[in-house]
Amino acid sequence: MPVSSEGSATVEVVANDRNLTGESPVWSMREGAIYWLDTRAPRIYRFNLSTGKRDDWGCPAKVNAIGLRRGGLVCATKDGIYYLDTATGAYEKGVDPEAADPHSRANDGKVDRAGRFWFTSMEDDGKTPTGNVYRLDADRTATRVDGGYLVPNGVGWSPDDRLMYLGDTRLGTIFVFDFDAVSGAMRNKRPFVQTPESDGMPDGLCVDSQGYVWSARVGAGAIARFAPDGTLDRRIALPVKRVTSVMLGGDDLRTLFITTAARTLSPEDLVAQPLAGALLAVRVDVPGLPEADYAG
Repeated sequence: MPVSSEGSATVEVVANDRNLTGESPVWSMREGAIYWLDTRAPRIYRFNLSTGKRDDWGCPAKVNAIGLRRGGLVCATKDGIYYLDTATGAYEKGVDPEAADPHSRANDGKVDRAGRFWFTSMEDDGKTPTGNVYRLDADRTATRVDGGYLVPNGVGWSPDDRLMYLGDTRLGTIFVFDFDAVSGAMRNKRPFVQTPESDGMPDGLCVDSQGYVWSARVGAGAIARFAPDGTLDRRIALPVKRVTSVMLGGDDLRTLFITTAARTLSPEDLVAQPLAGALLAVRVDVPGLPEADYAG
């Protein structure tokens, strides 16, 4: 159902569950389905675009990021890693690298094309620079590869796997690293995009097949596409303020799925933004790339 448009982009409603904090959309080409979650429920959702079938699973802990794996999902939560069997609904507990810190939680994550799951952590207050970046290898061990973040958000790689992107929402910055796809090493951190709060803060991101970066601009009611040199290529306004993440999917990988949040909005805001917390979508010209499975 079309609800609004900005330029040539028509915004569609995929699902409206009034998520408190919708997050981590992931497209499964194998299933023809979009996954996403509500971090505050906590709950994971799946919607098959061809059949219209919907599924959802409760979570044993506050879940903030998911990645595909054969037979299910890998999940980054308040209590570390879990593995969900989507056929049975059963969870298997994995590693928790920050179990000693009761105020720490996972925040974002994504699977790279070598089958490793990358996930970030942060303090619940979002004001303490103790957030870390972890790499979960196929043997299910987690290695800390970077730290010092406030709210590490948005993970992605260039199509040639030579660059890795990672944002810090609180700093208003998306960083870029040189990336070694064989070893999984990230180095030479530098700013890719820095924007004032008035332009929205960077939340989740994805990278299309031309190497352009789509970024959710939380607080600004928009998504933005940045060229490989960091210049703004396109900006699309949305009918909700709290835009949290993006993912390219659909049969041709040209549907940009967008998660949003209703949490922290006032009663007046919720009336004015009836789609706050909905999963939205817009059609774009340049396709994305298929999401990889976690190998563990």
